[in-house]
Amino acid sequence: MTKLIENMITNKNLTHQEERQAYGMYCGGIGMFFNFLLFLGKLIAGIISHSIAITADAFNNLSDAASSVITLIGFRLAGQEADDDHPFGHGRIEYISGLFVAVLILFMGVELLKSSVSKILNPATLTVSPLILGILVVSILVKLYMYLFNRKIGRKISSSTILAAATDSVSDACSTLVILAATVAGQYTTIPVDGWCGLIVGVLICRAGVMAAKDTISPLLGQAPEESFVKEVNDIVMGHEEIIGIHDLIVHNYGPGRVLISLHAEVPADGDVLVLHDVIDSIEHELRDTLKCHAVIHMDPVCVGDEETERLKNLVNGFLMEISDELSMHDFRIVTGPTHTNLIFDVVTPYGFKLTDKELITTLTDMVRKDNPNFFLVVDIDKKMV
Repeated sequence: MTKLIENMITNKNLTHQEERQAYGMYCGGIGMFFNFLLFLGKLIAGIISHSIAITADAFNNLSDAASSVITLIGFRLAGQEADDDHPFGHGRIEYISGLFVAVLILFMGVELLKSSVSKILNPATLTVSPLILGILVVSILVKLYMYLFNRKIGRKISSSTILAAATDSVSDACSTLVILAATVAGQYTTIPVDGWCGLIVGVLICRAGVMAAKDTISPLLGQAPEESFVKEVNDIVMGHEEIIGIHDLIVHNYGPGRVLISLHAEVPADGDVLVLHDVIDSIEHELRDTLKCHAVIHMDPVCVGDEETERLKNLVNGFLMEISDELSMHDFRIVTGPTHTNLIFDVVTPYGFKLTDKELITTLTDMVRKDNPNFFLVVDIDKKMV
């Protein structure tokens, strides 16, 4: 099935965004089809057996079918072109649709917990037949297939929504396996296994909902870029000999495939500005073509070859390392006057650093001025992005 869909999509010669949309809509349609069939089969099995766990599992599959509809609609809306009100497109709708899926999963989990507690307090005799057991076994196999299918497509197009559906599928398979075991065990004991089993399934479903919500809320809030992506950006930029260093990298995520990055590239201050500008343009195009992102690069001139600047830079950097090896600096320059010298630079600190910005500047200033009281520091604090 996966290979067939891949052939159908790749043969259409689609753009990157159109391909993501096509994969997402196919996954939504297939998920809707299978989950609705599982709902009907388990509902029949639940009614025949009088099992609250099986019936609840059936409605869990119905919620999965509804989630697939949301996924299908979400990918359709996310694929819309940019407009005046949304110049970076509508890609974040995919995250919002994933959040709706997570909420549905949590809702069904809570409802199952309530029904299971009621079943524990008021147990009923279960009826088991080969048909019921067969439906449960087939359901487990179908859910495992859906897990593998969604995981492969989700990884292929880097979709948190489809990966959330994959997580939900394997959770459903485990839930149904527990129900199958409880249904058989219920024939040999008076303990309300059905209710306790439903309780376990409800906890598993709630856990899957929380995990799916986390995966979709983080990009909506603005999560840090992945280290692998930052490394690729660094490798591309630093692959040009005219670039001395980079800093202040910021990644803006407007949805899968809609990434805007900005960074500062350090270049020699005595270089030809027209040549350096051409290099920066080339890097922006390379980032766009290689990483499918829009890049804006600020050119920072840096003095190279000045012995006094290098000496003071190494001095300050040594003091920073004494404070913490988590610190780094950039944009170092000096302005020398008749009575004192200004050391101007930025310090990069991680979030949650042991010192406040004010404490860090005070500590560093004391260390530098102890070496030479004629040094004055002009420091800006940046936060480390990754």
